[in-house]
Amino acid sequence: MMDAAEMTRSMREDLVDAGFQEMKTVDDVDRVLAERHGTVLVFVNSVCGCAAGSARPGVIAAVAGIADRPKLTTVFAGQDREATARARAYFREFAPSSPSVVLLKDGAPAWILERRQIEGRSPEHVAGEVRRALEVAR
Repeated sequence: MMDAAEMTRSMREDLVDAGFQEMKTVDDVDRVLAERHGTVLVFVNSVCGCAAGSARPGVIAAVAGIADRPKLTTVFAGQDREATARARAYFREFAPSSPSVVLLKDGAPAWILERRQIEGRSPEHVAGEVRRALEVAR
């Protein structure tokens, strides 16, 4: 039987290969998100179907080829629980949602794409929403 790490490996690697920095521990989150300048995109990953079918491919497509892209980060809800809880503390203005895409601008939450805005939508739709948010955040 496959353990959780084996099951989620490709779900993590897709993002890392696209330039996302994994935050697996509370220390990882604080090291990255405590910086209060610039734009940070946080992808809250999940094992659900809408993460696999829309969110992950959409967020990867959104940042592909962008020269002036924000810092790209990810936490894995349900897997790296403490890191996810700590990341959510940085954007507590938004209700927890998995998957989700959050933009932090100079340390403040600026935008979120929640699960309810991802479910049933195409990766292209997700990519478009993320790209629009990145343009506004510049």
